[in-house]
Amino acid sequence: MDIKKFKERLAEGSAVYGPFMKTGDAAFVECAGHAGFDFCILDMEHGPIDFFTLQNLIRGAEAAGILPVVRTYDSSETAIGKALDIGAKGIQVPQIQSAAQAREAVKAAKFYPQGERGVCRFVRAADYSSTPRDEYFAKANEALIILQVEGKQVINHLDEIFDVEGLDILFIGPYDLSQSLGVPGQVSHPSVLEAITNISSQAKKAGVVTGVFCDTPEAAAMWKQAGIQYISYSVDVGIFTDACRNIVSSLKSF
Repeated sequence: MDIKKFKERLAEGSAVYGPFMKTGDAAFVECAGHAGFDFCILDMEHGPIDFFTLQNLIRGAEAAGILPVVRTYDSSETAIGKALDIGAKGIQVPQIQSAAQAREAVKAAKFYPQGERGVCRFVRAADYSSTPRDEYFAKANEALIILQVEGKQVINHLDEIFDVEGLDILFIGPYDLSQSLGVPGQVSHPSVLEAITNISSQAKKAGVVTGVFCDTPEAAAMWKQAGIQYISYSVDVGIFTDACRNIVSSLKSF
């Protein structure tokens, strides 16, 4: 799926689904695409992958028709710019705590006049300089900007973040949110569910698309019904572990 079609789906009000991926093997990314997921989040914050590996995972995503989003390891210009240089179609920036941070992330992800991203045409995203420069700069500025809010302290600044120009999706990280609310890991705790619901409701009123992580079909259905459109469903290693556990359980029942 390309960025244009992806954004059209969101504009229509449709939900899109994709797993976090910590794998270093592009075959798993291809499997996710062939299975029908819309996007994958290649995780540099909590995953072990480096940039050299990352570019091969992006190639795998492109081969299988799944949109490659990179969760950067932080909000620095280097982390954001490198991910985009090697072909990420979107960046998901963690630990956004304020509108000022949000604006800096957008600025690092976009070329002039929307931002101040470091300029180099001799990168994979520009087909190593074979893409005409004006075409490349315009196309590059269409990349998805997903900002991840994860602490209760940011809730009081949501209106300011919603106003940040260039923001495509506001992603709610339930695990870090649960920790900031004093119930670490309890993502189904009433206080966590209430906070996510309130954030998504405020975002909807502001015309901002929201996203969330979940790891059960029931939670995915609940958040879709609540109007959340960008739904990250589980993690590749967790999906594989669950599948293995189910197979072993079946084998041992013979």
